[in-house]
Amino acid sequence: MNATVEQLAAIALFAQLQPEQLTRLQPHSVIRSYQSGERVMDEGDRLPSRLYALVKGLLRVSKTATTGKETILRTLTVGDIFAAPALFGNGIAPATVIAERDAEVLMVDREALLSAIQANPEIALKMMAVFNQRLQQLHEMVHGLVSERAIVRLARFIQAAAGEPGIQIRGEGACLRLPLSYYEMARSIGITYEECVRLFKQLHPVVSYHRGGKITLLDWDGLEAIAQGMTAPSALVLTNNDRE
Repeated sequence: MNATVEQLAAIALFAQLQPEQLTRLQPHSVIRSYQSGERVMDEGDRLPSRLYALVKGLLRVSKTATTGKETILRTLTVGDIFAAPALFGNGIAPATVIAERDAEVLMVDREALLSAIQANPEIALKMMAVFNQRLQQLHEMVHGLVSERAIVRLARFIQAAAGEPGIQIRGEGACLRLPLSYYEMARSIGITYEECVRLFKQLHPVVSYHRGGKITLLDWDGLEAIAQGMTAPSALVLTNNDRE
């Protein structure tokens, strides 16, 4: 089915468009629903020339090595765009995208998007800002895998999750809105599941983990100290085994 004006307006790229401009995009837009666990695209798929954006749910973006090991690149939340090669590259999906929860994906035809950009060039600037941010994140990820201790990478990953999609303040502390499993965190920072469980035991004075992926931040300053590779709080005991 076609997207509604409200669904189009919820995407940051289109936030500045007038209602009549959004209405012109509607015939060239499609909303597709995916159930939790369903594949949106597989790495190597040939993609139609479209903009892809998430309007509901969560999506996991990952790549799988020839050995079968999965690396999670990012979790997409509502409003995120993805699959850039469909618009600007060779049209080949660079990674596998799977619905973490029931999801809805907005797709806008390339020619209609280009017409919208001609009328409002700010759309292109916003897209460039998104892709630049992801390139910086990729550089930081590669640097971290090569140079940083596993516990530093984990602390930075938790900080990033606290920034987007954010936190909820509760009695025991600040809880991440996005549930994160040990597996997802381990595959996101290049360590094993068992290593991730062990590191969380060491982080307990700073961060707590509960069943279902609920993470609570107990000590912001302590987490920042670990993320910066500084001396951790005295209650936190680190060992030489926290390297991966």
